[in-house]
Amino acid sequence: MVIPALNEEATVAHVVAACLSSDALAGAATGTGAATGTGAGEVLVIDSDSTDATARVAAEAGATVVNWRDVDPREPVPGKGEALWRGVRAVRGDVVVFVDADVTNVEPWWIDALVAPFADGATEAQPRIDLVKATYTRDEGAHGRGGGRVTELTAKPLLRAFFPELGHIDQPLAGEYAIRRSTALELPFVAGYGVDVGLLIDVAANGASISIAQTDLGHRTHRNRPLAELAPMADVVARTILNRAGLGAEVDQRPPWTAS
Repeated sequence: MVIPALNEEATVAHVVAACLSSDALAGAATGTGAATGTGAGEVLVIDSDSTDATARVAAEAGATVVNWRDVDPREPVPGKGEALWRGVRAVRGDVVVFVDADVTNVEPWWIDALVAPFADGATEAQPRIDLVKATYTRDEGAHGRGGGRVTELTAKPLLRAFFPELGHIDQPLAGEYAIRRSTALELPFVAGYGVDVGLLIDVAANGASISIAQTDLGHRTHRNRPLAELAPMADVVARTILNRAGLGAEVDQRPPWTAS
C-alpha cells in the first residue's frame, strides 16, 4: 500500500499503524487469507520532500519511507499525483492500495474492504475488477453520502455531463482506493489533485465501468481545507475531466511507466 505524504507529521503515524494492523497485510505477509496474492504486504510512505518530521514519524510507526526523488532521477513535478506515480513504481505486489496521510479516523478494516474484491476471480457474470473506490459519509454529510465541496460542485457535475457511466460513483475524488498494479503501470498520472478522477476515467475507458467497484468505509474525517486551497484543486479536477473528454484542456501528467 502507498501513502503519499507532504508535511503530515500529526496524522501519518495513525494511518501507518492502521494499515499495518489490517488483516490484508497479515494475510499477504503469511501467504494466507483473502489477501493472498494481492501484494498488500507492505506499507510504503512516499515522502514529497516534507519539511517537518513526517518521514521520521512514519518510519517510527513502522512504514518503509521512500523520498520521491529516490524512485526516479527525473525532477519531481509538484503534486499528489507525482507521489502516487512514483509509489506505483516503488511498491511490489499485484494490487496497490492508496490511503491519504491526513485521514484521522482510518481503521484497519478499511484496507481489508478495499482489497477484498480482488480476491474473487473474474467470471462471465462478474468481470475482472481493476479499481475499487471508497464510498463514505463525511462530517458534513452524516445523513447522506455527500462528498466535499470540490466533489459535489465540480467533479460530479462534470462526470455526469461527460462520463455518465461514472455518475453512480459516490466519491470520485476519494484518496482511499485500490488498483491493480499492472493496470496502474499502463496509465498516465495527472501530477496534481486531478490524479484520482483521472485514473477513475482511464480505468473505465480501458475496461468499462463494470471493472470498477465501490466499497463502503462508513464515516471519514480528515483536515478540511480552506476555500483558497480548494479553488486550485477544483481547477485541476475540472481540467482533468475536460482533458479526458477530449475538449483540449491541458494537464501536467506523467506517462505510463510501461512507456517511460
